[in-house]
Amino acid sequence: MLLVEKLKPCSEAMWRYAGNRRGFIAGLFFFIGVLMLARGHAQPPDPLKWWPSEWGAGDQRGAANRMTPQKALEATRLISKGKVYQLGRLYEHGMPLPGKRHFSLTIPGSPTYGPSGKNQTVAFDEMFSGEIGQIGTQLDGLGHFGTRIGNEDYFYNGFKRSEFAKPYGFEKLGVENVGVFFTRGLLLDVARQRKLERLPSGYVITAAELQACLDSAGLKIHEGDAVLIRTGHGQLWMKDNKTFEAGEPGIGMEAARWLTGQKVTLIGCDNWAIEVVPHEDKQLNFPVHEWIITRNGAYNLENLDLEELAADKAYEFAFIFAPLRLKGATGSPGNPIAVR
Repeated sequence: MLLVEKLKPCSEAMWRYAGNRRGFIAGLFFFIGVLMLARGHAQPPDPLKWWPSEWGAGDQRGAANRMTPQKALEATRLISKGKVYQLGRLYEHGMPLPGKRHFSLTIPGSPTYGPSGKNQTVAFDEMFSGEIGQIGTQLDGLGHFGTRIGNEDYFYNGFKRSEFAKPYGFEKLGVENVGVFFTRGLLLDVARQRKLERLPSGYVITAAELQACLDSAGLKIHEGDAVLIRTGHGQLWMKDNKTFEAGEPGIGMEAARWLTGQKVTLIGCDNWAIEVVPHEDKQLNFPVHEWIITRNGAYNLENLDLEELAADKAYEFAFIFAPLRLKGATGSPGNPIAVR
């Protein structure tokens, strides 16, 4: 009915021109054009399709493309004191591990090499076992998260799992495509903004709260920034792992859309999933992951230690992180740093 009502004035205009042949033909073409336009509005693009990305159909870096040489220079201009902050957690036995993920580091033998030479040198190696890209402080690569549509799993830029996922490493979207993060970093201390030591699990951080943190610090988000969000939840790390793992405060979908709308490269947090758990909509599974990674090609950096940054009220800094070049991996461990 709505479409008919919208077209009614157009059809009346056409018939008014019917008194002469030239007017009738002009009106007919006008009417056909309006019909085509209306049809286009009545049949919008498939909302499930989020590709091709703004960087082209073959792109595998996503929002990392926003880190231009100008962003690196912008970051260097923020360094005045030379203070370096380590944002990564220790990888150690007993650290929080979601689900059935595991971590094991052993040093076999005594020693594993030598003694050798006149100087009788010895050396030791370690053996590691675990989901190397998805434990501890971790970067979620673009191959980490996708969504199933019909019988196919789709990832960033429309890449299909059936076409790239191999048991010994992905042939597309591996973390080796990301490159180095060297950009302007911002700390949004929501816990302090709310005058709380720690936000409770299930607390949904809104865009308004993130903006309030920016306003308090007199800052604005620039395209290509790394935005780190402090909830205080990280204070539970290795002190109360059970509570840390059971749920968490984090951003909801509204804040996630707001952040990607600001064209950030990376979103980091002192929790294990960036987003609020339990989720706002209990029928959805990690919808913020899907939105940030799959649909927008931005990156999550989880399990950060933001306490020293927060104590110094260091809200703007150079952010540096070089993911391991693990070919075909879904993510990377590491020790990101902030320098100011």
